[in-house]
Amino acid sequence: MESRHLTMISLGGVIGTGLFLSSGYTIHQAGPLGAIIAYGIGSLLVYFVMLCLGELSVAMPYAGSFHLYANRFIGPGTAFTIAILYWLNWAVALASEFTAAGLLMQRWFPGSPTWMWSAIFIAVVFALNILSVRLYGESEFWFASIKVFAIVAFIIIGLLAIFGAIPISGYDSAPLFGNFTADGWFPNGIAPIFSTLLTVVFAFSGTEVVGVAAGETRDPGAAIPKAVHTTVLRLAIFFIGSIAVMAALIPWHKSGVDTSPFVLVFQSIGMPFAGDVMNFVVLTAVLSAANSGLYVCSRMVWSLAKERMIPVGLAKTNFRGVPVFAVMFSMAGSLLALLSSVVAASTVYLALVAVSGLATIVVWASVAVCQIRFRRQWTAEGHSVDELGYRAPGYPFVPWAAIVMCVLALVLVVLDDSQRSTLYYMIPFVGLCYAFYYAREAWRRRHGDVQSAGRV
Repeated sequence: MESRHLTMISLGGVIGTGLFLSSGYTIHQAGPLGAIIAYGIGSLLVYFVMLCLGELSVAMPYAGSFHLYANRFIGPGTAFTIAILYWLNWAVALASEFTAAGLLMQRWFPGSPTWMWSAIFIAVVFALNILSVRLYGESEFWFASIKVFAIVAFIIIGLLAIFGAIPISGYDSAPLFGNFTADGWFPNGIAPIFSTLLTVVFAFSGTEVVGVAAGETRDPGAAIPKAVHTTVLRLAIFFIGSIAVMAALIPWHKSGVDTSPFVLVFQSIGMPFAGDVMNFVVLTAVLSAANSGLYVCSRMVWSLAKERMIPVGLAKTNFRGVPVFAVMFSMAGSLLALLSSVVAASTVYLALVAVSGLATIVVWASVAVCQIRFRRQWTAEGHSVDELGYRAPGYPFVPWAAIVMCVLALVLVVLDDSQRSTLYYMIPFVGLCYAFYYAREAWRRRHGDVQSAGRV
């Protein structure tokens, strides 16, 4: 894959249904300025993490990189736990994306069985991932391009409406930015900024996919730094730009509580078929996220198999270099998660969602810790930072700032009544992962499996 594929894969993993459907909720809770501040803080955290990941990925371009970095610079038990959490995170996300795709088709084909559409999209995403890495990268490039085009169009049309170049219903003159201060700078106070910040952090999850794809990238030394900087810049523009346009054109207390703010804006300027157009865009967003999700899941499985953590047969690739069995295993895992959402929604599926929900924060924190320890090891071995293929700027402030922000995000989980329950599932699960890893290591040593012992 090339730089353009990496950039779009990262954008595709992040720009999902959250921006198109749920962004209005953030404005409704935190107010216009509060929402922009929350997304600004989220963008800063993503930028810091991506800088750390860029340095690691150029120095060590592994496919399925996170747990390999953690194995080398933190410890094998932590590496195993991170890999399981991250795989589970994307497997559960895959299940929800396939369900969402089936439901979206109901707008055009009411009365048709949702499971039929879900099955069709499952087959399409599976085919895109199983045939070749290049086909996956190319399909994700075009899926993500549709989303990017929709967002750019929204921002441009919104700006024209804000400054009066396009008439908009409900306003006799250019609305400008009056809605930002109509009820004060922070109509709900300062506290909602911090409660929505957790939602914003989760909205940015997926940018780290660049690290997973590093091992299958042509010229990672040039492609990865370019993808890191362009991805973060575009995300900041897309998310903050979209939020600013929504907040300027829609009063904060009416902002997308029941309807997508994108649809509200397009309808208010008289755009025909606004609902159908956005339904198509959201459908491509869902398929794009599912496409990236299966890719990430399969590379995690492949990497674990290479390290002899799971059966090594799952690491086998076909003549195109695609880990076929890892793709099949990951798809099976997501289908089991999908099945649990139907037959055990309030028990098994709820636990899976809770356990996987905080995986992104854990991965981001581990990336920052790994970069600190990598840089220390690099200089301790007599190397100069000038020898690095890509040197992340701002060291050591950047990784430490990322760690502090990730810890604060976890503190917000504890303080948020609606999120706190995730810890009741996740903490025991993490403990089980560590216990399983070290029990397995003890068993291997006792039975003389020296080759596998100590490996992730």
